[in-house]
Amino acid sequence: MPPLTPQAQHKPRIILYHQTHYNRAGEYISLLPLLTEPTDTISTTHLIIAAIHLNSPPGNITLNDDPPSATKHDPLWEEMHILQDCGIKVLGMLGGAAKGSFTRLDSSDDGEFERYYIPLRDMVKEYGFDGLDLDVEEEMSLGGIIRLIDRLKLDFGSSFLITLAPVARALQGKKHLSEFDYEALEVMRGGMIDWYNVQFYNGWGSLVEGDYSEILGRGWRPEKVVAGVLTHPGNGHGWVDAEEVMRTVRSLREVYPRFGGVMGWEYFNTLVRDEGRGWEWTEGMMKALEGF
Repeated sequence: MPPLTPQAQHKPRIILYHQTHYNRAGEYISLLPLLTEPTDTISTTHLIIAAIHLNSPPGNITLNDDPPSATKHDPLWEEMHILQDCGIKVLGMLGGAAKGSFTRLDSSDDGEFERYYIPLRDMVKEYGFDGLDLDVEEEMSLGGIIRLIDRLKLDFGSSFLITLAPVARALQGKKHLSEFDYEALEVMRGGMIDWYNVQFYNGWGSLVEGDYSEILGRGWRPEKVVAGVLTHPGNGHGWVDAEEVMRTVRSLREVYPRFGGVMGWEYFNTLVRDEGRGWEWTEGMMKALEGF
């Protein structure tokens, strides 16, 4: 019998979402400190830029409130490519709390789907995202999300990252925001989905109260379940102090060597010792996860 091929070393992901691109004074919030401020090595593995919305009529796409081509986004696209050149993968987040994008992509009319999908595809190509995070916070059919995933892989290839952002309850088999069955989706298209950015906040779950282990107890593989937390108490309900998050993810990595990683919502006001120093959060998470 030939020797077994050793399993590749697993590296947990350290992810930040980035939706607030300007502060209240109208000043652009630079991403470059993620590269320049870490004391040792770049600790951020992925950045997810939010939020892309598909509006009516087809082709009316906005990044938050403005078209992606708006001049206010120019520094974002420039810095995005610098991060990519330094090894950080950058995804776009589609959907979120503002509803409508997935309803439009869920049409039973294939022609209607194409009218909304093609401009999205072209926008992803134009700005050079490494993948898409599908944050389905509205009702969508299982067939609809499968059709979208299939088209993305067909158009962008196997290296294009596809992630989803369910609330924790969705992976526990409980009622949730997307309506479709995530366990059925994983069975049918798990090979096309890189991981899940699971929201353990806003009343949908808690990372420090055993919900992560409950999810794995249902058969989910730890490398596909990234633990999502709030980075600041003003970003939602259920904020947990960064130091406690670090202790928790370290414990999870000890128990589950292929722990999927940690993600934070969101970059601009990340709070560790001081507010707005996202690199301190990612450095702390990296140190909590290293050495295994």
